[in-house]
Amino acid sequence: MRRPARTGTPTPVDEPAGFGAAGGTAPDPAEVRYAPEWLRLREGADAAARSRALLEPLLERLRVPRPAGPLAVHDVGCGTGSMGRWLAPLLPGPQHWTLHDRDPYLLHFAAADAPRTAADGSPVTVRTRRADVGRLTPDALRGASLVTASALLDVLTADEVTALAAACAGAGCAALLTLSVAGRVELTPGHPLDAELGAAFDDHQRRTGLLGPDAVPVAADAFTAHGATVRVRPSPWRLGRAEAALTDRWLRGWVGAAVAQRPALREPAGPYLTERLAACRAGELAVVVHHDDLLALGRPTGGDT
Repeated sequence: MRRPARTGTPTPVDEPAGFGAAGGTAPDPAEVRYAPEWLRLREGADAAARSRALLEPLLERLRVPRPAGPLAVHDVGCGTGSMGRWLAPLLPGPQHWTLHDRDPYLLHFAAADAPRTAADGSPVTVRTRRADVGRLTPDALRGASLVTASALLDVLTADEVTALAAACAGAGCAALLTLSVAGRVELTPGHPLDAELGAAFDDHQRRTGLLGPDAVPVAADAFTAHGATVRVRPSPWRLGRAEAALTDRWLRGWVGAAVAQRPALREPAGPYLTERLAACRAGELAVVVHHDDLLALGRPTGGDT
């Protein structure tokens, strides 16, 4: 299935002209990629938002004795590899990361910019695997100690999340799944149209059976059903004057998705977006985009291969 763009922005082909982050003529759906420019623009906010509270229980799990060799980590839906750049330097010991994505263009960037050293200076190596992350199997994760993902769960269906949980359970590995939209956005100062646009955006995220803001509860149930211990922690973006470029891009996508979902919003959304972008440029707009991180600690079934 064709994936929508990453958390916080709509699929480019669904953006009405003038509202979407890309703007202009809609491209052929077969040619749509996750824009590396967008993924890089949001990388700093993602890194600041991810929950550090989940690292301690994860590290405790990873200290469980296992066969010699590097820690095997599979990053699914890796995009340009921001999850590895954030996490690998926080984990001790040698690591081998397998980067999964269906887009070879993004895999190229992810491999080129992958971290090379762990928290204690140990080597980090990477390989890439072109794959549909909605169809992972235990065999694909064989030997893994950890599966990671960032801004992925909300663009999966319930069946795909169930399959991901089953694959992790079959491989006996932990899963750290970060930055799933929670369905709550706060803009300061407020505006009468904020709530309606937010509701329309959430509906857009759920289109064609995608989970959108329902992703983390569905994933928690799926992992729990396989016997995993699940922890969920908030990981909000907090965007202010220093993040004006990201806020600008996010606003265009957020409003564009809402209008795509509810065309009746087009007329009031135009002046709204103009006003909000002006406030953003002036450093007078603050935005909190709520996300959640999920850590699932299942039963180990073996070690790295």
